Amino acid sequence: MTTLSAAPSMVVLVQTATAAPVFLLALPAGTLADRVDKRWLQIITQTIMLVLAALLGLVVLTGSATPTLLLVFTFAMGCCTAVLSPAWQSIMPQLVPRPELQSAVALHAVGMNISRAIGPALGGLIIVAAGLAWPFFVNAASFVAVIAALLWWRAPQAAPAPASTAPRPGFMAALLQGLALPRSHRALQNTLWRSVMFYVFGSCYWALLPLIARVQLQGTAKLFGVLVGCIGAGAVLGAMLLPRLRQRLGLDGVVVAGTLGTATALAGYALLRIPALGMIASLLAGASWIASLSSLNVAAQLAVPDWARGRGMALYTAVFYGCLAVGSIAWGQVAEHIGLTATLLIAAAGAVLCLMPARLLPLKAAAST
Repeated sequence: MTTLSAAPSMVVLVQTATAAPVFLLALPAGTLADRVDKRWLQIITQTIMLVLAALLGLVVLTGSATPTLLLVFTFAMGCCTAVLSPAWQSIMPQLVPRPELQSAVALHAVGMNISRAIGPALGGLIIVAAGLAWPFFVNAASFVAVIAALLWWRAPQAAPAPASTAPRPGFMAALLQGLALPRSHRALQNTLWRSVMFYVFGSCYWALLPLIARVQLQGTAKLFGVLVGCIGAGAVLGAMLLPRLRQRLGLDGVVVAGTLGTATALAGYALLRIPALGMIASLLAGASWIASLSSLNVAAQLAVPDWARGRGMALYTAVFYGCLAVGSIAWGQVAEHIGLTATLLIAAAGAVLCLMPARLLPLKAAAST
């Protein structure tokens, strides 16, 4: 998008187009995941994403790419992510014993962030070797491996549920049940509020990172790829330290530490003008992001009842992506009016100030009730 339009309000719309559909559709998707075969739902969705990625590659290959088309394809992929995410997260307790769930969530996050670290570098090499369209085709091909894994995997047989004469609630009734979950589960309510407090301010550097690379650090798309890679590498390193940190600090303490680290990284992006120091800030941002994200995800997993796992995780997903979507638009508008440096410093200060009300919403209690 920075090659098509360098305006902050347009650049941040890429993240908004990714996140907004997930925010809007996550709860209906979670309700769907609780009512259908989660494995086949994922297989169908992944197949649609494969087709969309290949079509986007063709659009770029033919020179037809425009800001509007880019946003349309991004929005469509976001809709698929909305359907995929609750089903994907709700099968995690089926893959590992419950005592190992925290480690499994962290390992899942490591896998995602190894991809985030390697992806930009690999994309850059493919662009140099074959052209701008080919990373999209490689992305399309990557869905084949995921689809194959889902076809191979079989969910373990669950214990038969006790017979019930009550009729199964309709789709809308089940959706409303999902919306009511936080009211009856204080643990989930705490987790969702803490997620809002972290993700609203953490979304700032994700939305503005292309402009941080271009404006603050006077770099090109190559530097942006390096910064994203450093965030991914920092996340991998942070995930390796998580078990020890959680033993010492607990879920709540790790989120506090991750918030302080994120605020420091935001301030670094605002004040530093040397690319190497921007890379160090990115390493810290990645480690802090994974510490908070995986801890909040674990708290949500433990707070959600099994009978509504798809809907409960959909609420968490909606909060996550909603904060990214709304935060991206808001931070983009703020940056246009007062500049990047002031915007990043405001986000850093806001993240720290949110730690005060967060003390009233302990995650330790949320994860154990």
